Amino acid sequence: MNTADATQLPVIIIGAGLAGLSCACYLHRAGRPVLLLEAADAVGGRVRTDVTPDGFRLDRGFQVLLTRYPEVERLIDYGALNLQAFRSGAVIRLPDGQETTLVNPLQQPTAAFSALTSRIGTLPDKLRIVSMVQHVRRFTSQQLLSRNSTTALSTLEFLRQYGWSEQMINNFFRPFFGGVFLDRTLSTAANFFEFVFKQFVEGEATLPALGMQQLPEQLAARLPTGSLRLNTRVQSIQGTSVQLASGETLTGAAVVVAVDGEAARHLLPATDQLPTDQPTTRWRHTTCTYFAAPAAKGRPDKLLRLNAASTGLAHNVAFPSDVAPAYAPAGQRLVSVSTHGEHGLPEEELTARLQHELPQWFGAEAAQWRHLRTYHIPHALPEYPAGQAARQSLRVEDRLFRCGDYAAYPSLNAALASGREVAEMILAG
Repeated sequence: MNTADATQLPVIIIGAGLAGLSCACYLHRAGRPVLLLEAADAVGGRVRTDVTPDGFRLDRGFQVLLTRYPEVERLIDYGALNLQAFRSGAVIRLPDGQETTLVNPLQQPTAAFSALTSRIGTLPDKLRIVSMVQHVRRFTSQQLLSRNSTTALSTLEFLRQYGWSEQMINNFFRPFFGGVFLDRTLSTAANFFEFVFKQFVEGEATLPALGMQQLPEQLAARLPTGSLRLNTRVQSIQGTSVQLASGETLTGAAVVVAVDGEAARHLLPATDQLPTDQPTTRWRHTTCTYFAAPAAKGRPDKLLRLNAASTGLAHNVAFPSDVAPAYAPAGQRLVSVSTHGEHGLPEEELTARLQHELPQWFGAEAAQWRHLRTYHIPHALPEYPAGQAARQSLRVEDRLFRCGDYAAYPSLNAALASGREVAEMILAG
């Protein structure tokens, strides 16, 4: 096949999550035809939103969009998403059952006094946050992600070397960044912690007004009619040909595997860049339990709730409809409860234990919250331990590629970036 013929064939992209959609959008923008194959009934991959019959919008796992993610800024139309922002900070339930509030004094200067006098850590700890802010602002996001000096350190080791007290680490960093990483041990690589810290300092944590699935749907809407096939499962890949489970065979100019790491392992052939003995992707597990509650009295504070206690199943609690009202029908409030890690409990038992635990935190009325749905997400985020390479190879063979956050670092930003980088490789020839 000559070059002219190849460019007339579509680039076949397997998987319409954010990585595959990013790759497709950049290729389409450059004038290359694309064919996106998705096994599910809608785009989004792990970024999906279900709407219940009574009008609750349930993201499949608690997720937020950080507005200063560089790849999101590059590709996404924020205005079309009608982003709704959380307040910067959190209400933290301490191990003794008392609550304290920490808001970001750098974004909300009038809250500086409460931040300095809260029971999260010592006064030197809180002043050290200013030093950390200055530290991350000296670097671009890409510089932080590619830093070699901290990839051999875990987040916990980095925090201790930086000088924070165990009180600050246990009462703030474990519950807050443990929720971001789904890793309360803080074994995630320190350079990724620096990158995420920078995002929270410089941007906002937001929700699209109509749910997180608005993000992939915005990208899918940019593609030409006929370039996306849903409910289409790929059976195997041979060169630039793709065999579907239906028996149909498709041939493209190139093939991009944009599914999660476990699915990619079964589809991709062994090569020098992808040996058969490469370690399998290890995943962080989370469970998101949704409840319906009566609408809040008074003005909601729009703050995340964190549990600093090492015991308990409610690791963090959010009220998405306080931030984005369309997440719940009129007169109702949506409650999102996250439980990180392998708990081994069936849905009924987990729900019952949460309904016993939450009133200790939110008062007797929490016992009456109505269970809506539970999402067990075993492949929520790929692990990113200290010492892992900043990025795995995205080119598998001459015209076979892969993309996804598992090949880089656990983030929506990484999914979009890997899709863009693969598109650039294909366009470069």
